[in-house]
Amino acid sequence: MIIETLQQLFKRDLLRLKNEIELYNDESRIWHVEKSISNSAGNLCLHLIGNLNTYIGAQIGNTGYIRNRELEFSIKDVPRSEMLVKIDATIAVVEDSLNNVTYDKLQEEYPIIVFAEKCTYAFLLLHLTTHLSYHLGQINYHRRLLDA
Repeated sequence: MIIETLQQLFKRDLLRLKNEIELYNDESRIWHVEKSISNSAGNLCLHLIGNLNTYIGAQIGNTGYIRNRELEFSIKDVPRSEMLVKIDATIAVVEDSLNNVTYDKLQEEYPIIVFAEKCTYAFLLLHLTTHLSYHLGQINYHRRLLDA
């Protein structure tokens, strides 16, 4: 049941991410930064895509994904249409990868150290849902502030 719940939460919030990116009135505003806000919605979107493709796709689904985290925050002006395709692909990767996770696997140690210390698959997957939600909220606020 927990696996299905995780799949539902990831899909729900990735679809919300897609919706937020689609809702920007002016596509160029997706990349806007101002004052002490150093990350644009576009860069946060690319970061979420890279994050989930790394920790779920590559590590659990064996997709072979190679992350360039620095590029997630430095690249600019990726077309909205390209980001939407990447979000859709990430939804599929997360769903397919989590199909390979059993309840027993959730209790096992995740194979790489992501934080200061080792953690279980369950801990990391729950963290990834909150990480997605956190940045989704930032993107929503960014869009509403700029489109006001």
